[in-house]
Amino acid sequence: MPTIRFKVTTTATPDQFVAGLTDFGPDRRKLFANSADSFLEVHEQGAGHADVTEGSVGIWERLDYDWSDPAHVVLTTTDSNVFGGRSGHTYTLTRRTDGTTEVDVVVVREGRNLRGRLLSALLGTVGRGLLKRRFENTVKAIEARNRDA
Repeated sequence: MPTIRFKVTTTATPDQFVAGLTDFGPDRRKLFANSADSFLEVHEQGAGHADVTEGSVGIWERLDYDWSDPAHVVLTTTDSNVFGGRSGHTYTLTRRTDGTTEVDVVVVREGRNLRGRLLSALLGTVGRGLLKRRFENTVKAIEARNRDA
């Protein structure tokens, strides 16, 4: 079961980052390349919590979002066509003295079937760089959104 870790620094504040991460409105794909509007379904949303299905290109997962601690956001996979077990994402946000925010990302991918195990293996090896680049694009989009606001 691959566990992928990386860090990214952003000019967005922790609140701005969490606001982008938890914006389940139309055009979510502008922030997250792997979240097509056609797959997006918000089952429940409240203060600090959401139950959301999202995905793209035939891969979907239902995630329990918990941002009750805005410095430690946890997304737990509760259902998916390829991932299961302990799959999910964790974002730990640390405000730095220079005004930037360090985002420590941990992605766990446990395949629930043959396709999932193959994808998990790929992500655990050559896919780490791709995940980081996509996340960096998300961070840039969140920064741009906050600059434009």
